[in-house]
Formats: sequence, structure tokens, C-alpha cells
Amino acid sequence: MSAALKRRFFEQIKCLFGAEPQKPALIEERALQVHQLKRMTNKAELAAAKEMHRAREKHHSWRNRRWAALILVNLLFVVSYGFDIQILEGALTASRFIGFHLIDLNSALQVMLAHKHIITNLLIGTGTVLVLWILLGGRSFCSWVCPYHLLAEWAEKLHLFLVQKKLVSDTPLDRRWRSASWVIFALLALVTGYTVFEAISPTGIVSRALIYGGSWLAMLWVLALLVFEVFFVRRAWCRYACPIGLTYGVVGIVSPLRVKYTLESCFHEGDCRKVCLVPHVLDTVIKGRAVDTEVPLGPDCTRCGLCVDVCPTGSLKFEIKGLSKLL
Repeated sequence: MSAALKRRFFEQIKCLFGAEPQKPALIEERALQVHQLKRMTNKAELAAAKEMHRAREKHHSWRNRRWAALILVNLLFVVSYGFDIQILEGALTASRFIGFHLIDLNSALQVMLAHKHIITNLLIGTGTVLVLWILLGGRSFCSWVCPYHLLAEWAEKLHLFLVQKKLVSDTPLDRRWRSASWVIFALLALVTGYTVFEAISPTGIVSRALIYGGSWLAMLWVLALLVFEVFFVRRAWCRYACPIGLTYGVVGIVSPLRVKYTLESCFHEGDCRKVCLVPHVLDTVIKGRAVDTEVPLGPDCTRCGLCVDVCPTGSLKFEIKGLSKLL
């Protein structure tokens, strides 16, 4: 890893906790040459090339795969409970897949803080989950498994439609609120002896409602969150409040699966940043920001694949670290 990429890596970790991306202080010489070449390119030719690539039909292959995987996982819970076939039992917070115990990392932490001691059974259950999300990338849980994420994604489409019609406006919040939320819920569990977050987490509420049928009061809370996101703040819960995303983001720091950006082929048209849930991870695609000719996105990336789907030049692709073949 080059010196610039190492520095970029630590800056990406800071962004995970809410820091704003900064202009790079160190850029590799090979990347500087590409940046300079792009500045020298005839603007008319560059504009024509952009339009040609923009005209290419957009596809949604990664989005469709992700939706299918998310629906399948949650459907397995429903089918296993409804027909008592013991494939995937429980709910997302704690489950058992053909005999393997799976416990959500954030839920396990909340329970141990509430009980004020380390619970061996919880550690065993989190071990499998920890390995799984280290391999797949921490925040891929959010976009590939979490049922609230899918509801919020559909609500986001409505929000963006209303913004386009100038009926509502988006009001971004400080991303450091998510880190503050993590600390607040951890302290509440420690002080009260009760897992407060689990009571209001839309992830757990929707998961349990799908499987066992939910409390109307709890579902009203989820509906209120979605309404707030449609009319006021785009993806408010996932971006600014949910500690689960931060927990899995930390786990995913060393994940071998990632989205990689290639500088040479990029026209910096910005379509990727428009669709991204966490556009700060795509700061590197802004003209002049890439610190090297190839830059992996940071750990706050949800691996949702939306940027890969919309990139007209293939400058964003999934990659397994250490393997030259791209997905």
C-alpha cells in the first residue's frame, strides 16, 4: 500500500465516526499525472465523451441481487417459524442457522452492558457473525440483510421525487450524531440494566413483526421514522442514528471485499454520489481528490452496489483484496 493510500485509509476511518472528508495532503505521483492530463484535455471532447457514456443504458444488477438476498434471508425466518422447519430460527437480533448460533454484535454488546458482565453464550454466538461480516464487509449487513434498510430505500425514492418536484427539501444532519447515538445507547444499557436500543430499533421491530407479528405501537414508531425520512431528512435513521451501522462499520475496516475506484476511466460526472447512502465515502471520485490511480472505498461503505450500477465507465467495481479478478 502506498503512503498516500495508508494516509487515506486512516482518514476513511475518521469519516466512519463522523469526520468530514478533507482534500488530500499527499497524492501519489502517478495519480498527479492523471489529474494533470485530465486538466489538459479539451473540454469539448471531454463533454462529448461524458454524454456518450451517460447515454448508456443504466442497469440495476447489483441492486436486484441485493434486494433478492435481503428478501430471501428475511423470508427464511418467516418460513422457518411458520412451518417449523428449523432452517433459520429466531430473528435478526439472535438466531440459529441449521444449528449455528448467530447473534447480532450490537445486540450482544447491549445485553452484556445491561447485565454488566461477559456472557459466554453470547460470545460464542457472535463469533460466527464476526467472522462472516469481517469477510463480507461490516456495513454490508445494512444493505444486504436489514429489512428496515429496504423500507427506507423505498421511502428515499419518494423523498427524492418530492425534492425534485420542490415539495420538500432535504436537511442533512451532522454525521457525528451516529457516534453519539452509539455512546448514548451503550450508557443507557449500562446505567438502566435494560437494552433500550433493542426496544426502539426498527431493524429488530420489523424483523420480529415479519416473523411473529408485531405490536401496533412499535410499527407506528417505524412508520413515523419513514414519514420523517420522506418529508424531512433523507435516510435519517441509517445515516445519523443507528449504532448497528457503526458497529458493523468498525468490524468491516479490514474486510477483503470492497468497492474499488479507478481514476483513469472516471469522468467525474457524479452519478455515483447522487445515489449513495453515504456519499462521503465517494469523496475520492471528486475531480482532483484521488490519492492514487486505484483507491478502495472506506469502511462506511454499505457495499450496496448502487454506485457500481450507475457508473457509466465502470470506474467503480467490487473487488476481493488480493485477487486481481474483479467481481
